[in-house]
Amino acid sequence: MSEAVPGPDGRLRCPWGLSAEDYLTYHDTEWGRPVHGDDALYERLCLEAFQSGLSWITILRRREGFRKAFAGFEIAAVAEFTEADKERLMADAGIIRNRLKIEATIANARTLATWSPGELDGLIWSYAPDPATRPAPRTRLDVPAVTDESTALSKALKKRGVRFIGPTTAYALMQACGLVDDHLVDCVARGGA
Repeated sequence: MSEAVPGPDGRLRCPWGLSAEDYLTYHDTEWGRPVHGDDALYERLCLEAFQSGLSWITILRRREGFRKAFAGFEIAAVAEFTEADKERLMADAGIIRNRLKIEATIANARTLATWSPGELDGLIWSYAPDPATRPAPRTRLDVPAVTDESTALSKALKKRGVRFIGPTTAYALMQACGLVDDHLVDCVARGGA
C-alpha cells in the first residue's frame, strides 16, 4: 500500500509535498525533475549544503534571497567574491548566515570556475543510477538517505576540491535534480507527470 495522500485537487502526492503550500509547488513542479547546466547544478549544490542541519522549507522560503545574495548562482560571478562580499553575506538576513557554508559556497565557485563548461553537469549526472534498478518507493521507509551512488558522487566531488558535500547531501542533490525519482509509486508527480 502506498503512503501517497490526496492533495487539495484530489490527486495523490507524497505526504511531505502537502505539509506547506511552498512544498506543494516545489513537489509538483521541481523536485525530482532533471536539472542540467553547471550554474543550475551549482545552485542546487549550494542550497543543499545550506540546508544541512535545517529544514528544507527554511531554504525554499529564502531561495530568492540566496539568488540575489549569490549573483544568481553564476559560478564565474561568485568566484570573484571578496572578503567584503563575505561580510555582506554574513549581514544578509535574506539567507542563512553560516560562515562555513558561505565560505564553502565561494570556495566551490572558485574551484568550479576552473572546470570546463559542462564538466560539473557531466560529473554529477555520471552518478545517476539506472532507473530500471530502482523500484518506485511505496512508503517513506523505501526512500534511502544515502546510496552507493551518492557516496561515490560525494567522494568524487571532494576529490576535485568541492566542499560541504557529504553522502547525505549528495543524495538530496540527486533527488532534487532528478538523478533519482523518489516520488512515491502513486504520486501524481512520479516520472515528471
